[in-house]
Amino acid sequence: MKQTWRWFGPQDHVSVDTMLQAGVDGVVSALHHVPTGAVWSPEEIAQRQQQIATRPCGAPSGLAWDVVESLPVSEDIKRQTGDWRDHIAAWKHSMRNLHAAGIEVICYNFMPVLDWTRTDLAHALPNGATCMRFDLPVFAAFDIHILARDGAAHDYPEDVVASAAEAFAKMAQTDIEALVRTVVFGLPGAAENFSLADLRYHLDAYAGLSADKLRGHLVDFLEEVAPLAQELGIRLCCHPDDPPTPLLGLPRIMSTEADYAAVLDAVDLMSNGVTLCSGSLGARPDNDLTGMMERLGDRVHFLHLRNVQRESPHVQTSFHEAAHLEGGTDMVALIAAALRQEAKRRASGRADASIPYRPDHGQDILDDLGRNAQPGYPAIGRLKGLAELRGIVTALSHDHVASAL
Repeated sequence: MKQTWRWFGPQDHVSVDTMLQAGVDGVVSALHHVPTGAVWSPEEIAQRQQQIATRPCGAPSGLAWDVVESLPVSEDIKRQTGDWRDHIAAWKHSMRNLHAAGIEVICYNFMPVLDWTRTDLAHALPNGATCMRFDLPVFAAFDIHILARDGAAHDYPEDVVASAAEAFAKMAQTDIEALVRTVVFGLPGAAENFSLADLRYHLDAYAGLSADKLRGHLVDFLEEVAPLAQELGIRLCCHPDDPPTPLLGLPRIMSTEADYAAVLDAVDLMSNGVTLCSGSLGARPDNDLTGMMERLGDRVHFLHLRNVQRESPHVQTSFHEAAHLEGGTDMVALIAAALRQEAKRRASGRADASIPYRPDHGQDILDDLGRNAQPGYPAIGRLKGLAELRGIVTALSHDHVASAL
C-alpha cells in the first residue's frame, strides 16, 4: 500500500517539509485555482509537480504528484445543461495532459452543488482536540429555518424537525452566520465558496432532477471519459457522497455498495473505479466497508482511510470525525482486505498492485490548534493517523502474520 498525503498547494499551511518528515511515498493534489470546466494545461501541471518536488529551502524533496484529487466535474456535466459537452472535452484534454506528465490516478466526485458537508469545522472533544462534525438537527435547522427550502421539513423525522426548531431558537445572528459559512463551505481548497443566494440558485437548477436521471448522467460522462482513460492507462475513481444520504433535496447516487456496483457494471472497464473512503461510506451503518473492499476490490484504485463516530443507529444521523482507529469502521479488517487484494493483483501481474492510500482528515491536536490549516487536514492529527495506519500495514505484512491474511 502506497502512503500518500493530500497537499493543497503553496497556500497550504502544511508544508512539503512536513510531508517529507511524515515519511509519505507520494502526494495527492489538484489545481484548485483553475476554474471548473477549464483545461489543466501542461504548464500548470508541471508547475505543481515542481512545487511538490522542491522543499522550501530549494533542495529536492524526492516526492512526486501521484494522485489527482480532484479533477472537478462541473455542475453543467452533472445536469447536462449549458456547456456540458465542452466541459467533458476539457476534462478529456486535462486527462491527456495529466497522462503526459506521468500521473495515472484521478479521483473525482459526482455530488451535486456541494462536496463534503459539515455543521462544525472545530467541534471540541473532551481531550481538548477539535474535529469536524455533522449535527443532523443543526443541519435541519439550517435547511428548514435559514435556507427556508420548500418542503424541507418533510425530509427529516419528526423528532429531528422538533430538535431543529429548538436549535434554531437558541441561535444568535452570529451563530446563524457561522453556520451558513460552514454549510456552504463548498469544494475543499477551491475558490468556490458559495453564499446563501448562490446555494439557492444551484438548488433551483437541480429541481426535478431525480437520482435515476443523475445516475444516467454519470454513466453518460463515464462512457465518454473511461474509454480514453483505459487507452491511456489512467485509473479513474469516484469518491462517495459525504454524508452518504440525501441533502437539501438533492439526489445522491454514490452512497452505498449497490450504487457503486450499478455504475461499475454500466461502464465495465478497469479504468472506471472506486475511491473507497471509509469515512464517507462509514457514516452509514448499512455499509460494510470490509465487504466492499472484498467485493469491489479489483476496481478500488484509491483508499481514503479515516473513521467517523455515528451518534445514532439510523441511516440519517449526526456523526463526528473520530481518531483513525476509533469510530465505527474496523480499520484492521479493512486494511487486511486491501492487502489481500494487493496480493491477488501481484499474483495476476497487475501493474497497479500497490493501492495508494492517504490518512483522510484528522483531528486538530497539539500545534494543529493554532495552525489554521485547511479544515480536516491538520499536520499532526493526520501524522498520528498515518502512523497508526502504517503500524497496521506493517504488522499485517510481517512474515509471522501475512500468511494468515
